Amino acid sequence: MGLPELTGGRFLGYWDVDPVAMALVLLLGGAYAWGVVRVRGRGERWPVARTVAFSVLGLGTIVFATMSALAVYDRVLFWPAAVQNILLDLIAPIGLALGDPLSLAYRALPPRLAGRLRGAVSGRTVRLLTFPLVSSVLVVATELSVYFTPYFETALRVRAVHEVMYLHLLLVGCLFVLPMLTREELLPAWCTHPVRAALVFLDGVFDAIPGVVVMTSGTLVAGHWYAAHARGWGPGVDLDQQIGGGAMVAIAELVGLVFLIAVFAEWVRAERSRTAELDRRLDAEQASPAASATASASEPDRVRPWWETDPGQVGQRFRSSGR
Repeated sequence: MGLPELTGGRFLGYWDVDPVAMALVLLLGGAYAWGVVRVRGRGERWPVARTVAFSVLGLGTIVFATMSALAVYDRVLFWPAAVQNILLDLIAPIGLALGDPLSLAYRALPPRLAGRLRGAVSGRTVRLLTFPLVSSVLVVATELSVYFTPYFETALRVRAVHEVMYLHLLLVGCLFVLPMLTREELLPAWCTHPVRAALVFLDGVFDAIPGVVVMTSGTLVAGHWYAAHARGWGPGVDLDQQIGGGAMVAIAELVGLVFLIAVFAEWVRAERSRTAELDRRLDAEQASPAASATASASEPDRVRPWWETDPGQVGQRFRSSGR
């Protein structure tokens, strides 16, 4: 029996549990919760906003993309599948990155394990994959390869390939987003916050390319599959693809704006942290005994006339003349 016409009510009410996606969400959520409990158990602070971002925007987007009506209808309509993919590729990585899971892991894990993780993350392979231009090209290339190779249609036919595609999109999105928002050690030294903002702006332009290509392409994406699963309702195959491409462009541009705002917010936070650290260092230097002794020793020289302390000939003449 075919699926009924997709309406607003069915879009909100139709859900289908994806065991693999659910296992991933539970694994990531459980590990993050363990880290938060461990850090707070030592009396340290972990921002609630980061936990909310990771749980709601990150894991919540994964659940919505893989188990909502988008997943129920992606085999009979193209546009739900297109929205699914863009959510996993762009929005979910932003939520996960805003949760800053690597910093949490460094603080929660035992020193030895934290050191191994830091070494793996800062290794040559990871640094290459997270290099801004490389990761941005990977995102665009992944989207284009999904739709214009047999990859997507194979994913519709084979459930295991579909799950691999989900994970592929999520990982590629994280390669670009995670360093831009939280992990400075993954970026080159020249990639300062202003440069990051410029790269994110350009990435927003690049992310619209797959949607534009899908929307304007004369080649039907998985055309044989969708033609074989014809419906008596909804848009035709051509219009369905145009709607999907348009949704990809709209979401990519909206996410690009949100991403840019998030980068600026991280920039402001980093500057405040640097300023606070500098203030603490200056206060500590002024309060130290050595600084106080130096200040006390130099104070008489500050109030005495210049010629009494000047070692040059002019000072000596002034002192010998009785000034």
